[in-house]
Amino acid sequence: MSQNPPNLRPDIAPKAQIRDVARPGQPTIGMVSLGCPKALVDSERILTRLRAEGYAISPDYAGADAVIVNTCGFLDSAKAESLEAIGEALNENGRVIVTGCLGAEPEYITGQHPNVLAVTGPHQYEQVLDAVHGAVPPSPDPFVDLLPASGVKLTPRHYSYLKISEGCNHKCKFCIIPDMRGKLVSRPAHAVVREAEKLVESGVKELLVISQDTSAYGVDIKHAEDRGHRAHITDLARDLGSLGAWVRLHYVYPYPHVRNLIPLMAEGLILPYLDIPFQHAHPETLKRMARPAAAAKTLDEIAAWRDTCPDITLRSTFIVGYPGETDEEFQTLLDWLDEAQLDRVGCFQYENVAGARSNDLPDHVPAEVKQDRWDRFMEKAQAISEAKLAAKVGKTLEVIVDDIDEDGIATCRTWADAPEIDGNLFIDENTDGLSVGDIVKVEVDEAGEYDLWGALKS
Repeated sequence: MSQNPPNLRPDIAPKAQIRDVARPGQPTIGMVSLGCPKALVDSERILTRLRAEGYAISPDYAGADAVIVNTCGFLDSAKAESLEAIGEALNENGRVIVTGCLGAEPEYITGQHPNVLAVTGPHQYEQVLDAVHGAVPPSPDPFVDLLPASGVKLTPRHYSYLKISEGCNHKCKFCIIPDMRGKLVSRPAHAVVREAEKLVESGVKELLVISQDTSAYGVDIKHAEDRGHRAHITDLARDLGSLGAWVRLHYVYPYPHVRNLIPLMAEGLILPYLDIPFQHAHPETLKRMARPAAAAKTLDEIAAWRDTCPDITLRSTFIVGYPGETDEEFQTLLDWLDEAQLDRVGCFQYENVAGARSNDLPDHVPAEVKQDRWDRFMEKAQAISEAKLAAKVGKTLEVIVDDIDEDGIATCRTWADAPEIDGNLFIDENTDGLSVGDIVKVEVDEAGEYDLWGALKS
């Protein structure tokens, strides 16, 4: 049992869990999925198609006839991690197909690893399948190869990511995601709700709604209504909330209409949790980022959200050391954080990313200054987190059980905690009757900087 580390990359997906067992002679594909939850969903869709065609899925290289590496291209450090994973797969297996965000730069990959079998970009599912067919022909057995109704899932059985759209219409100078994944393309609302229904029917207890810009859902299709479901985030949240599972919203851009979601949280229809990427607080820094520069109004919005739903948990991510960030601008960010009192906070040190417009901005911040600012920012965020968690001691909270180790210690999450990126609540006694995926009530008896400890309520 360990406390949640404060320097965990705040965009990372849980490690893919593969539970497939191959029949004798069945062609097998390995999968390495890197990057964010949106990439994990892409991996699930690819594997679902392959599983339907008769392939088995392997969690390692050794037993696989070929390996797919789903890459991340968000930061240069993530690109380096992807190249390393491709190299490892080539060394261990030799037959590697590359897809994902870094696949949008095929020459970058083949320049380092010329022996890969194919390179495809993000959500190019058909091209991935074609590459797999070329490397390992399918051999389905319709009497044996049964596909679960919910498809292949790479998360634990009790929670699942639900991707509602692709792409993004914003032009933030530090980000190349729109270049890799394109403009906003929303899924029809009825298709999203039907997928959610299947997941809940298969035993999923928590739906984590994701996209590049969740608040903008439906804008591109003019909030079309079809088969009784309207493509607007407020309507979709209401529809999903009626299914009886926890519904958690991620990547919610702070548009004014977000305030319409808060009453749904106050009613208990969806979890009182908002993941909003504020990125910074100083208007000049936000302007250089090409983001709305209304930090003061944001504080007013936060106050209004808390007035409507006092139990709301606010998570956000920030960038420190952005080109041109002065000491004064950084201090404004610290002061804003003091006032906003966000519950969960992640922080990146600014990195140049090939193709990003921010690379050409003047006055880049030295590495040692970025590190110092990150340390100071996280120290303040940690103090806020510690105080907020201390206030929960003695309260009874509803939690979902994620894991029970061999010593009987249960790792759980409260409404305020998303998988991997937030904290945990640990139960270290009387867990004999618990199972992974259970939702139970716990009385909190101890708090740390990021995590809680508690006892089951009888």
